[in-house]
Amino acid sequence: MRTLRFLLVKEFLQIRRDRIMSVQILLMPLVQLALLANAATFELKETPVLVVDADRSATSRRLARAVDASEHFAVRDVAPSIDHANEALLLGRAAMILHVPPDFERDLARTGSAPVQLVLDAEDGAAAGLARAWARSIINRFAAENAATLRPPTGLATGPRAPTIELRTRGWYNPSLEYSHYMVPGILVQLVTLIGMLLTAMNIVREKEIGTLEQLNATPITRGQFVAAKLIPFWIIAMIELALGLALARHAFGVPMEGSVLLIFAIAAVYLVAALGLGLWISTVAETQQQAMFVTFFVVMIFLLMSGLFTPIRSMPAWAQWLAQLSPLTHFIRIMRAILLEGAGFAAIKAQFFVLVGFATVIFGLAIRQYSKTSA
Repeated sequence: MRTLRFLLVKEFLQIRRDRIMSVQILLMPLVQLALLANAATFELKETPVLVVDADRSATSRRLARAVDASEHFAVRDVAPSIDHANEALLLGRAAMILHVPPDFERDLARTGSAPVQLVLDAEDGAAAGLARAWARSIINRFAAENAATLRPPTGLATGPRAPTIELRTRGWYNPSLEYSHYMVPGILVQLVTLIGMLLTAMNIVREKEIGTLEQLNATPITRGQFVAAKLIPFWIIAMIELALGLALARHAFGVPMEGSVLLIFAIAAVYLVAALGLGLWISTVAETQQQAMFVTFFVVMIFLLMSGLFTPIRSMPAWAQWLAQLSPLTHFIRIMRAILLEGAGFAAIKAQFFVLVGFATVIFGLAIRQYSKTSA
């Protein structure tokens, strides 16, 4: 028993002396809890809606106000036509269109029944399904609460006495609302990121542990040559993994590939520079492979859960939406989904691409600078 107590004391003292390990054990779980408990949410809040009011009646305006009054939706504007609304949906300025057709109020008054159309950005099948369900609930409640004014006069009605509003839905990009179509592109980004960051960090730290890094620093090999030799293999491996993942996504999960696969690889090549740079930076602060693994998983977990992989970014609090923009994963996941599901070309995703170029330049530059300092 005394021996066991001695060994336990020794282990706790070693953990306390290891400052990086102490931070990982105490600080990282608290940071993750504080961020993710407040930011990651599956609730549907203030989904941006455009209203196309072709009826321009008192009833259609009340219906639009009823949708806007819900915490789940926020009417951004009243579009002059369905074409204008479709263009806004295509550009990502709205996630849903509520189209009230002509003669909506008149049909309700005469027959007790009239349709409205809901056009959804169904890229995220789960969020689109929730939006459709909430919209149906709001419209049904609106019809029930306004039954007195919407019910057709007795003797004149050709339809049911209780007014009904028929909800017709149409989903863009993912009409069947398959959640796997939304998730798989993001998971591919996760795999590429882990390969780029984790393997790079652990490989360089391994050189520290076995002492070969100091030996290499004493040779004529420049730091640039050493870093290139360490990073290029994992860049190639990550690209191969991406190719295999895309093939699996297409043939095993039926993910559509509406856009150019070559464009995906071109953008992935730039993104991997940022991922490899993060792995290089982690290798400068970690002394052991265990530390490198802990730090990498902490960074990747935060990036993933704040990137919109699992929950829509627009449902997050304002501060979390701002923080999500600081993650390169956020932008690459958006690009992957836009190309695969929407068939977007370079013109549609060039803003996100140049953000990735900025991330790659800054992260890799800072990582090289930090590595030069620590290896000097």
